[in-house]
Amino acid sequence: MSVQQISLSGRKMEVSNKEMTFLERIYVWTILKGLWTTIQHLFRRKVTIKYPEEVREMSPIARLQHMLMRDDQGRERCTACGLCALSCPAEAITMKAGERKADEKHLYREEKYAEIYEINMLRCIFCGLCEEACPKEAIYLTTSKKIVKSGYEREEFIYGKDKLVMPLDMAIKNTQTNTVN
Repeated sequence: MSVQQISLSGRKMEVSNKEMTFLERIYVWTILKGLWTTIQHLFRRKVTIKYPEEVREMSPIARLQHMLMRDDQGRERCTACGLCALSCPAEAITMKAGERKADEKHLYREEKYAEIYEINMLRCIFCGLCEEACPKEAIYLTTSKKIVKSGYEREEFIYGKDKLVMPLDMAIKNTQTNTVN
């Protein structure tokens, strides 16, 4: 029997060239261990659910859907600073800044706004770092039960401002509930 040390990607690993016994060569012990594991799992609670009929409860801290927020006057909060895109570890956020025109003061808070704002949901890992990085609290990960829908085309998973911006009626409702309380 000889023991060698080989280096795989900077790590050292000992390799043994020991001759295998007869039982090891026919893998009986390995097969028995696998059978024992299978028998143990037969008597445990099942983890799978019948999806369309049963729906698993979501965690109360689950982050499910992105939303670009509006302020109390219904204007978009995003100023296209790009901090959310920089903080995204999956590089799922892309944006292009634009200058606000004089007749668009009712749409955007600042002089600069996100002309194009896209999130690639296939790349997003829903970590919430974009939400933490935003100084204007413009992006928010909702805890509602709205999940990213399935689809057949890659383009269906690139969410633009049309899918991300908070609906105006929702912004008005939020403003009214804040002023009442």
